[in-house]
Amino acid sequence: MPPRVTRHFVDVPQGTIHYAAAGEGDPVLLLHQTPRSWDEYRDVLPLLGRTRRAIAMDTIGFGDSVPLPPADDSIEAWSEVVLALLDAVEIERIDLVGHHTGAVIAMETAGRAPDRVRSVVLSSSPFYEPEARAAEAAGRAVVDDVEQRPDGSHLLELWRIRAAFYPEGNVDLLERFIVDALRAGLPAAEGHRVVARYDTQDAVRRISCPVLLIGATADPYAYPVLADLRAALPHAEVTEIEGGMVPLPDQLPEEFAAAVERFLERL
Repeated sequence: MPPRVTRHFVDVPQGTIHYAAAGEGDPVLLLHQTPRSWDEYRDVLPLLGRTRRAIAMDTIGFGDSVPLPPADDSIEAWSEVVLALLDAVEIERIDLVGHHTGAVIAMETAGRAPDRVRSVVLSSSPFYEPEARAAEAAGRAVVDDVEQRPDGSHLLELWRIRAAFYPEGNVDLLERFIVDALRAGLPAAEGHRVVARYDTQDAVRRISCPVLLIGATADPYAYPVLADLRAALPHAEVTEIEGGMVPLPDQLPEEFAAAVERFLERL
């Protein structure tokens, strides 16, 4: 039987953070995309939990974790909360797994605290050119940036925007996204600009631990930059998951968990 998923709250200097966990053994921490929550890994946790202690945290300001003051949001600040969580649950070294925004937080954490990060899995990671970073950070986010309206039509707009990047007809995945986006509020769009303000090209140069790059072949945002990211991380392993889309971990949890497990077993 797969291990049971349990839910927890822990206080860190930045506030109260929520996480879910399953299993026992060597720890692995899963970081979600904007504007999701630990729920992105709901089906991955018990799979990885069969052989290790799998933890999925809500990034500060998302899910059930408290927010930072708006002006304080940054990848660096979110990474500091990751390290604070590790301190709070008494984990000295960790394998990090991040998807989209979570991958960017993971790369910052790996560079910031190389003594704490044993390895890092970057799934569908952004890898911005400077011009693209500046344009997105200053303007509308590429997704999830909708104006709230009294008649609720912005919810349908949000659904339709995301539906183009999700498996056709999979209502469950879109409903899970909508729940997380509504809970996040304004950070649902701002989180994408936070990523765009961060220098991913500089960040990868600071990663010294083993790296796995996961590419979802039907992800129109991240898959086209996989080759550039691989060139910037020549020591990294690469796994491509055919048909994977923007919601890869909850779209194809078995394939995702298997890719992570194979990588961690070889370390």
